[in-house]
Amino acid sequence: MTEAAVSIVIPAYNEEAVIASNLSRLLDGSAPGEFDVIVVANACSDSTAAAAGRVDGVRVIETAAPGKPNALRLGDAACATFPRVYLDADVELAAASVRELVAACAQPGILACAPVPELDLTGAGRMVKRVHRVHQALIAPQRALAGAGVYVLTEPGHDRVFPIPDVISDDGLVHASFAPHERVVVRTATSTVRPARTVAAYLKRRVRVRRGNRQLAELGRSAPEGRLRLGDLTRLVRSRRVSPLDGGCYLAVLVLDRALTRLRRGRGDSWGSDASSRVLLPGD
Repeated sequence: MTEAAVSIVIPAYNEEAVIASNLSRLLDGSAPGEFDVIVVANACSDSTAAAAGRVDGVRVIETAAPGKPNALRLGDAACATFPRVYLDADVELAAASVRELVAACAQPGILACAPVPELDLTGAGRMVKRVHRVHQALIAPQRALAGAGVYVLTEPGHDRVFPIPDVISDDGLVHASFAPHERVVVRTATSTVRPARTVAAYLKRRVRVRRGNRQLAELGRSAPEGRLRLGDLTRLVRSRRVSPLDGGCYLAVLVLDRALTRLRRGRGDSWGSDASSRVLLPGD
């Protein structure tokens, strides 16, 4: 049995459909005991815990308490070592990428890191594909710890973040907790993320993103880079990094998002009260 080189915490809510296959991909090629993997099935109404428990090398914690932050805290308390990977249950991460992330954490001065996310747009509509394409181009220069479905903390980095508070955007909180020179995107590591497949799902996610951004601002943990502006989109189109059609589709969805936000605000729905042309945090 190999001594664990890294602990991996996976909060999981009703992920029965993907948890076993994602865990198998994670562990494929790893030495027995190399990865200390803890799945925290929180308030699940399906067989997430049983599916995860059938994968060799995985510890499972079940809790009736809902919420990702609570699951993160429970999993973190059970970890055996550092560094620690915090991985969304619906995101794919290979053993080779885990090793690259662990190696990055050994660099002097680095307290946190994340992989480069790759979007799996299988089954997505044409319009939302264009939206995701533009969004990725917009945030690429500022890409750090948010939006990859994975972040990794060294022991000193962990002490800055944990116990993680009850926040909507845990990766946004972690991203904002470190200066740019303390965190790194590991270009040799990738995660596979499955974003919204429809415009309606994308807009629904935007509501949650705004809530999370507002909450982080109230905590004084807004991202140091600030938010992207409409001018950033214009520069992408002018530089031909995205096509005018893609840029137009993206802008149309943003206009719809703002219109829906105003409508919700008019109805007294506080979820939509953060409308602005400064629309995106890294990883939103």
